Amino acid sequence: MKKIVLLLILIYPCCIFSQDIATSKWTGSNNPEKIGLLVSNRFVESPHNSFRPPTPPKSITYPEVCAWYGALRFAKVTNNNALLNQLDDRFKHLINNESHLIPKPAHVDNTVFGAVPFELFMQTKEKKYLDLALQIADAQWKMPENVTPDQAAGYKTLLDNNLTWQTRYWIDDMFMITMVQTQAYRATADRKYIDRTAYEMYVYLDTLQQANGLFYHSPDAPYFWGRGNGWMAAGMTELLISLPLDNKYRTPILASYLRMMESLKKYQKSSGLWGQLIDDKEAWDETSGSAMFTYAMIVGLKRGWLNKEKYMPVIEKAWPALVKHINSDGDIDEVCEGTNRKNDRQYYLDRLRKVGDMHGQAPVLWCAAALLEKP
Repeated sequence: MKKIVLLLILIYPCCIFSQDIATSKWTGSNNPEKIGLLVSNRFVESPHNSFRPPTPPKSITYPEVCAWYGALRFAKVTNNNALLNQLDDRFKHLINNESHLIPKPAHVDNTVFGAVPFELFMQTKEKKYLDLALQIADAQWKMPENVTPDQAAGYKTLLDNNLTWQTRYWIDDMFMITMVQTQAYRATADRKYIDRTAYEMYVYLDTLQQANGLFYHSPDAPYFWGRGNGWMAAGMTELLISLPLDNKYRTPILASYLRMMESLKKYQKSSGLWGQLIDDKEAWDETSGSAMFTYAMIVGLKRGWLNKEKYMPVIEKAWPALVKHINSDGDIDEVCEGTNRKNDRQYYLDRLRKVGDMHGQAPVLWCAAALLEKP
């Protein structure tokens, strides 16, 4: 028993210093269990890649992966075995009948798929899920096949410097890379997974974080795009949940997380949400990035990284504001469409606003699960 407790503390550090968030006031439409079940059921009934136009999908894409992971996490927190079975059946059908849709781990956006079979393994103990997930996670730090000599030289330089060959210094990488490697550590307790992604995060933060704690979409697109920053916030959060206290990069990563949270607290709008461009007063309220920020703060407060007096009011404004954007079908609106980087302010302000896009469905599920998790 002592060994189990020690292992849990090593994999989920800081839980012994946690603090709770009273959710009893969030009754009725704001109840996180009610919202989580509504959005989870919406996911279960949705076809693959349903946020795209009605064309046959070529593979499972990362927004679906993130929503799948969120629904699994919600099922675990609420002990909802019926939901878990539905999510498991969806995966079984995929690998048995639609295996051509399983993405090849040839890009960060594809590799994050491994987070789902890792989570399924941890909840169902089916080894075939672990075997599949490990192949995907290991491929991120293994020289890919069928590459040109120039590509091979560049990838070798990255690998020799203890970075994944998929490194490209885009801000969303720090969820896509971090999520699958952190899940690998959670599933196996093998330190190589968490240690290498911690170093990757440290290098990204040192390269990309701005003085105010936020992140440009890219060096050539100097705008604080909401969801892009949301990926960073959620990625740091997932990593810090499990990063052992003795990892030398934990302190600088936590410091970067705290700088970001302080800046986000400053830019929260009177509506309770954050803008499509975080620091632009004319930007419209965007829900996917707002939900990712809310998730990062819920976890940070519960685990004692954030001051309750400062951040509880932020969460108390943000969660009900998000709920107001969820319709009776379980779809959240005002979700920014998929967005490439561009050095043009108006480009970001003019992005389409989607309803039910899984970029937005996913972090709502993360929030619901985090609100219900015991610290």
